[in-house]
Amino acid sequence: MFSLLHQTPDFLVISKDAGVSVHKDDQDQPLLAEVAAATGDQQLYLIHRLDKMTSGILLLGRHAQAASELSGCFARREVEKYYLAIGSKKPRKKQGTVIGDMSRSRRRSWKLENSRNNPAITQFISTAAGEGRRLFLCKPYTGKTHQIRVALKSVGSGITGDDIYGQEPADRGYLHAYALRFRYQGTDYQFLCPPSHGQLWLGDTVVAALKDWSAPWTLDWPVLPAGLRAN
Repeated sequence: MFSLLHQTPDFLVISKDAGVSVHKDDQDQPLLAEVAAATGDQQLYLIHRLDKMTSGILLLGRHAQAASELSGCFARREVEKYYLAIGSKKPRKKQGTVIGDMSRSRRRSWKLENSRNNPAITQFISTAAGEGRRLFLCKPYTGKTHQIRVALKSVGSGITGDDIYGQEPADRGYLHAYALRFRYQGTDYQFLCPPSHGQLWLGDTVVAALKDWSAPWTLDWPVLPAGLRAN
């Protein structure tokens, strides 16, 4: 269900497996209970969320005060988040920013609107992933439900293996929480977790690209439009 990446007295950093829910879901055993059993914690606090199909870095608080402080960092957009995705088609643009309000669509899905009252904001860069697919590195500034999945669909490259927004079935949904960077109680933290489960992550083209993206916070990201900068 997970692997432990890092621990401090205040928080844990784990890598969640794809297909594991962060909540009790469809008779699944809750992830937090599994982690607590492994680390000896009486209670753990979910700081942020990942979709069930998404693998990768998840931050958990070990006590209420730490959880409150770290949750505040996310709410104030002080945490840099980076995700990897593989899309089934070439996007309409190789890099850029997707901005728009999100609203409920049919069944479990969401859709992107043209309005910008409370918009989801996602930056991305991309490169070839082999066999006509595209590898994306995404930097979301907001934390809306299904945000990256909807953003990539909107540029014409639904995520491979995504059963709601995707255009191609696969052995898993190819979305992975790749990196986190934040400051907590005067100390800077940065965590990087390359994906390891899923045959498409292991292709030579993808592996080579990830070497160039080993420090995503140093890359030349597109500039956000004036008035939409995350404070």
